[in-house]
Amino acid sequence: MTDCAFFSFFAGKCNKLGVQIVLYMTEKNIYLDNAATTKVINEVSEAAVHAMTEVYGNPSSLHRLGIDAERLIAYSKKQIMAALGVTAEQGEIIFTSGATEGNNTAIFGVTETYGKRKKRVVTTTVEHPSVEKAFDRLEEKGFEVVRVSPDENGEITAESLIQAVNENTCLISAMLVNNENGYILPVGEAFREIKKRYPECVTHCDCVQGFDKIPLSQKKLNADIITLSGHKIHAPKGIGAMFIKKNLRLSPLMVGGGQQKGIRSGTESVPMIYAFGKAVELLSGNLSERFNHATEINTYAREKLSEIGAMILSKENASPYILSLAIPDIKSETMLHFLEEKNIFVSSGSACSKGKTSDVPTEFKVSAEYLDSIIRLSFSYETDGSDIDALTGAVSEGMKNLAKIRK
Repeated sequence: MTDCAFFSFFAGKCNKLGVQIVLYMTEKNIYLDNAATTKVINEVSEAAVHAMTEVYGNPSSLHRLGIDAERLIAYSKKQIMAALGVTAEQGEIIFTSGATEGNNTAIFGVTETYGKRKKRVVTTTVEHPSVEKAFDRLEEKGFEVVRVSPDENGEITAESLIQAVNENTCLISAMLVNNENGYILPVGEAFREIKKRYPECVTHCDCVQGFDKIPLSQKKLNADIITLSGHKIHAPKGIGAMFIKKNLRLSPLMVGGGQQKGIRSGTESVPMIYAFGKAVELLSGNLSERFNHATEINTYAREKLSEIGAMILSKENASPYILSLAIPDIKSETMLHFLEEKNIFVSSGSACSKGKTSDVPTEFKVSAEYLDSIIRLSFSYETDGSDIDALTGAVSEGMKNLAKIRK
């Protein structure tokens, strides 16, 4: 049976299931969950296939196919370094499987090397779980862990980060953009002063939600280590990278053949690495244009959703790519699945917590009455005004028809 005949069969039955299948296959998906993951760009997937099928040598091999594979890795390193505003003389790009491995490598690698004499480490209470849980592990190992919280206004100030560091601190780790509400932390300002006062303190920044989205550079961040992830910028899942400043020593999490300066042994995944580099090349050239587009979409979404009674939670100066809001009196999961039925895809919070309740909104002083009603929208260069119109209409319908949370 052909595909057309298959769907005609179900439509002809006129049963509910059949109609749903036909509608689902023909309606446009409105994808507003780009902070969780992004759609891979066609040129990027083609780059991965090219490396898989034509440049398939092991990059450690000395023959031509190996050398050609190593050239693809070098190309991707060059693209990422250019996007970060660094050169090979300033540091090294190490490829990982993604943000979780990168953050773990940075945190455990630094503390294993530099934490024997200095047992204090600093982070914030709003970090990604791959940072949060790593610091929990350090605490179990006997480190003094200082966690900086937002103040009464829901702000993390540079001064609060600076004051948390002292002469016994070997590491401070703070994200640039919060993955749940787009809040931008004052990383550059804080790290600059920390390096002046305590040059031996290693500064680490999780830049996963900021890289190739908002203007940034290693110099402005004053970060010794920067963590990146490919699938947040239209590259495949399973590939990430770290920038590590020159002369910084990290104890490796993975040992073996000594690839990637011995920091991350194992044969490099050339197709994923090349795809990551291609995505960076394609996106870096129009960062300002994409940023302005995201700002317009974010502003429009704030206006339209506020008109129907949604409570906007993200601050005005947050990353325009992320918008956190609450639909009063309706559970976020209920609204999420209602929107899903209309092919509108949002998040009920961070996709990294597998449905578990996050403490981040509480840390940012979100009122308790909204905690069960938060949804996160996150945009890409493909998001347009019609997507926001469709979302607003669907949310309005849901507010009228869905069961309210019992007080």
